[in-house]
Amino acid sequence: MIKKIFLAGLVFLFMVSLLTPAYCDDALKKFGRGVCNVVTCPFEIFAQPMEINNSDGPMAAVTYGVLKGVGMTCVRGLVGVYEIATFLLPYPKGYKPILTNPEFFFEDMNW
Repeated sequence: MIKKIFLAGLVFLFMVSLLTPAYCDDALKKFGRGVCNVVTCPFEIFAQPMEINNSDGPMAAVTYGVLKGVGMTCVRGLVGVYEIATFLLPYPKGYKPILTNPEFFFEDMNW
């Protein structure tokens, strides 16, 4: 009986997530973005120093880049958890991403 109720709840959540306007992002994309942010947040520790090294040099990468990487790891992880927890709610308006530059981790990398 409990399995049937759980399955019915999952089907209901899936159906509700599909009921969104066509011009907006949807709940499923918000959920996927949240999972992606949680999974890829540790990579920020390595990516931020590399970006700072390319723009400002190695000393800035060792100091500021590492600190920025640790900070962005926390930010990306917390935003991911928030988006997973609230993926059925259309907030921010129209399921817009909170982190916009980049929305996904590997989207804007200059390797």
